[in-house]
Order: sequence, then structure tokens, then C-alpha cells
Amino acid sequence: MKARIQWAGEAMFLGESGSGHVVVMDGPPEAGGRNLGVRPMEMLLLGLGGCSSFDVMSILKKSRQAVESCEAFLDAERADEDPKVFTKIRMNFVVKGRNLKEAQVKRAVELSAEKYCSASIMLDRAGVEITHSYEIVELS
Repeated sequence: MKARIQWAGEAMFLGESGSGHVVVMDGPPEAGGRNLGVRPMEMLLLGLGGCSSFDVMSILKKSRQAVESCEAFLDAERADEDPKVFTKIRMNFVVKGRNLKEAQVKRAVELSAEKYCSASIMLDRAGVEITHSYEIVELS
């Protein structure tokens, strides 16, 4: 996996993934940015949420669950001193669908956290306290 980061002036950077997709990262005004893109640490949090959501949905599809939507809400805390690393991350999945089996949703979230989500496992090994929860919303 490769990435390329190009400075775009002031506190803005363009990140290009190995697959050719580009994202804008920018700092807040107090750090010389213009607030025109996500912060790099926000990008890391988004990556974690995307990685885990991908796993959860893949597992639920394989178990033939009738999922109509899945959202992951992440709430992170960072250290007060530099380096301001993540210290705690809470992830809550809200899965909506018809006749969803709680055991399957629970299993999908656990498998992502413990076996499949590289980002979650890497952060956990680095000492970040990550908790996972889920809610099921039954649609009529």
C-alpha cells in the first residue's frame, strides 16, 4: 500500500492513495490553515470507522441479514500533551433492517474488532482503549 502527500500551501495537504483517490487535509485557522479539509487525525478516525464498517457489513451480508443501513458513530479522546495521540475511542454501530438477528450483529462487530479490522487492532496494540457497541433498529 502506498500514499503520496503533497503540500498545497499554508497548512493544506493533498493526500493521494495508491488507488488514485485524492483527499484534502487542512489545519484550523489558529494553525495557519483555512479549514478547507479534514484534519489528519480526523482522517485517521475516519479510516478506523470505514475499516470496521466495511467488515461489519461484509459479515452481515454473508450471514444474509436484511440490512438497510449501517452507521458507525465514533467518539475519540486525545492526550492533552504532545504527541496528542488517541487515548480512547468509542464506536457505536446503528444497524437498521428487517428481522435482524442480534447474535449476528454482535458477532459481526466482535469479529471486526478482534480479527479483521486492521486499523482497530493496530490502534488497540498501540494502547488506545477502543470500545465497540451496537444498536439494532427494526424497520417495518
